Amino acid sequence: MRLRAAAEGAPAGPLDLAFAGVRRELGVPAEFPADVLDAAEHAARAPRLPDADLTDLPFYTIDPPGSRDLDQALYLERDGSGYRVRYAIADLTAFVEPGGPVDAEARRRGQTVYCPDVATPLHPPVLSQDAASLLPGQVRAAYVWDVRLDAEGEVRSADVARALMRSVERLDYATVQDAVDGGAPDERFVLLREVGERRLELERARGGASLPLPEQEVVQEGDRYLLRLRPPSQVEDWNAQISLLAGMAAADMMLAADVGILRTMPPPAGETLVRFHRQAAALGARWPAETPYGEFLRSLDRSDPRQLALIHEASALFRGAGYTAFEGDVPEIAEHAAVAAEYAHVTAPLRRLVDRFGLVICHSLCRDVEVPAWVREALPTLPGLMAASDRLVAAVDRACTSAVEAAVLGSRVGEEFAAVVVDVVADGGPQAPDRPRGVVQLVDPPVVAPVLGQVRLGDGIRVRVDAADVDAGTVRLVPVG
Repeated sequence: MRLRAAAEGAPAGPLDLAFAGVRRELGVPAEFPADVLDAAEHAARAPRLPDADLTDLPFYTIDPPGSRDLDQALYLERDGSGYRVRYAIADLTAFVEPGGPVDAEARRRGQTVYCPDVATPLHPPVLSQDAASLLPGQVRAAYVWDVRLDAEGEVRSADVARALMRSVERLDYATVQDAVDGGAPDERFVLLREVGERRLELERARGGASLPLPEQEVVQEGDRYLLRLRPPSQVEDWNAQISLLAGMAAADMMLAADVGILRTMPPPAGETLVRFHRQAAALGARWPAETPYGEFLRSLDRSDPRQLALIHEASALFRGAGYTAFEGDVPEIAEHAAVAAEYAHVTAPLRRLVDRFGLVICHSLCRDVEVPAWVREALPTLPGLMAASDRLVAAVDRACTSAVEAAVLGSRVGEEFAAVVVDVVADGGPQAPDRPRGVVQLVDPPVVAPVLGQVRLGDGIRVRVDAADVDAGTVRLVPVG
């Protein structure tokens, strides 16, 4: 989600103040301590660079416009009837001393925290947005994945090595999508499409479930806020498949060597699937009972606002993810249900703590050297550190979303909207009349909020906005008629 103000330099509005309040209340770290900034400045001036040199390869990046924390760069080429994927990942080990101030602060933070207005970074900006970022035209240290695929996109071999690289161009998703749609003969995009679509087909075959989350944009127009959903592009899907490819290769390496840390997730609970079935029906999407949820998600029309809202709500199916560290014994539960395979996080070290450790493990295994002691010692602590940061990120996201919904409906108090009851509060006896008894899905604006009064699951009803408090992040909806 991102906030677009009415005009550049416009004064802070209610949402800006609400987001700042969320960060204060939830304890999102603000400024970096002085010793961390000093250590980062020194590291930026004197990185520990690798000897291998791949600066002759024309890597490129694809990221949202304006991004400076660039973790990944691509270089794809044909390899006989198959493909060769070179995937450069920012190398934080060139800058972060194990046990030093930057490392300690990164362990305290866990990951970058994104709010609609600002991001609170994992590492000082001198590293995450400058010296360690894969910015165009700059020689950078990177972990470069070298993965060879057959004609169907299946992995034939995978390796990762530290090397110098240079991105020649920073692209954004819309630019690349426009080029693809316009039939541009750029071989980079032709290859990205071919590899991405083959990997998507393999995902379908193994029962995986990608969540193509729409971008939520909060637009300020005068004293009103509008909430819009932008569907992800095909280019974003293809790019995500390259990241998944590296993560799956990393998990295979770790499991073969009996040491590593996996990203795991259980299948969605039965009641979660039932609730999502109700939301699908409410928003007019046909979901045959025999169709797996992954296949259903792929069938949704991203150009339909109702189905786009449903894709957004599908995030409930992807809960319960965590990290499983192991050494010596392969974990009993190693699969990520949505990926439908074993998977590890190794492609976003600028923004996620665990990726730095996963990259070092895979690099050590590929170079046939011992995994460093500082990594082994950290392994048992990483799941807890990442779980704590995941909880913070989830709490921030919930609070910011509530504030946005209150802001969007705040200018529409007294208005009525069509809604569908997608959940009800379990009957626990008499309840206060001002206590929510259910949850409704509004289609336009695409808001999910509690509703007062007696409601029945699955009913289509009309609700009136009685009140909305941006600071508290609360909305008061009541059934009418």
